[in-house]
This record gives sequence, C-alpha cells and structure tokens, in this order.
Amino acid sequence: MPTKYRGAKDEVRALDTFIKLARAMNSMHANLTRHVAEDGDITMSQFGVLEALLHLGPLSQGDICQKLLLSGSNITTVIDNLEKRGFVTRTRRPDDRRVVEVDLTDSGRKLIGRLFPAHARRIANLLGALTVKEQEQLGALCRTLGKSIVEPV
Repeated sequence: MPTKYRGAKDEVRALDTFIKLARAMNSMHANLTRHVAEDGDITMSQFGVLEALLHLGPLSQGDICQKLLLSGSNITTVIDNLEKRGFVTRTRRPDDRRVVEVDLTDSGRKLIGRLFPAHARRIANLLGALTVKEQEQLGALCRTLGKSIVEPV
C-alpha cells in the first residue's frame, strides 16, 4: 500500500519504501513471534536475550540493551521474567560492582538450544521468497541504511 502523501518526489518515494520495509518486517516478526510463543512460551524480547547469551556468552545488561536495541527499563523487566523462570542468572562483576552480568542457566541453555534451530529455519524459509542474490543485496542495503542512522535508538 503506497503512501497517500503528496509531497516532494523524494519524500513520497522514501515513505513508500519505508511502508514496504515496515510491512515486510512486521509480517515476518508476527510469524516468528507466534512460533516462539507457541514453541517456548516466551516473548520475542526474551528470545532475543537468550539468543544473545547463547551466541555471545555472558553479557552485562547494558550490552544486552545495545545488542537488542531495547531500553534499560525494558530489558530489566525482560531479564526479571527470565530469571523468575530460571532461564538466566544475574551476578555483579567482581571488578566493577556497578555492572550486572547476565548468563544462561542450564535450563535456559536447553530452551534456546531447542528453539533456535527451528527459528533459523523459519527465517530462511521466510526469506526464501528472495533469491540468494536478492537476500545479499537486501542485507547490504540494510547495513548501509543502519550505518547512515547516527542517532542512538
């Protein structure tokens, strides 16, 4: 659905592109969110935290915020809920007690280890609507766009 805005040509083109990009991402996100909720009884934010810890190892809450582009208050709630369910632990770093480090528990590692392969397959299937070359081009375009945005989220 194109924009109904009738401004400058560059603005209309940018708005049309933004709408298409947002709709595609929202559709993919809704699909992935449904599967994560059904398969793991967790939210996408919780999944993101578990995935980051699986692939990067223990992280400070601040590092998790930056990785997932979430606010500090939001990540605190997400981690609180993961901790209550026994999927993560928090510890203060001995060298800097201001920093709280988050790590997977055995049950958290088991959960994300079970969920992630199916998640990766779903993403591959969803992006399979594009050719390999188109996926690579889209990735390059997104990287360029991301680098051009200088304001932190």
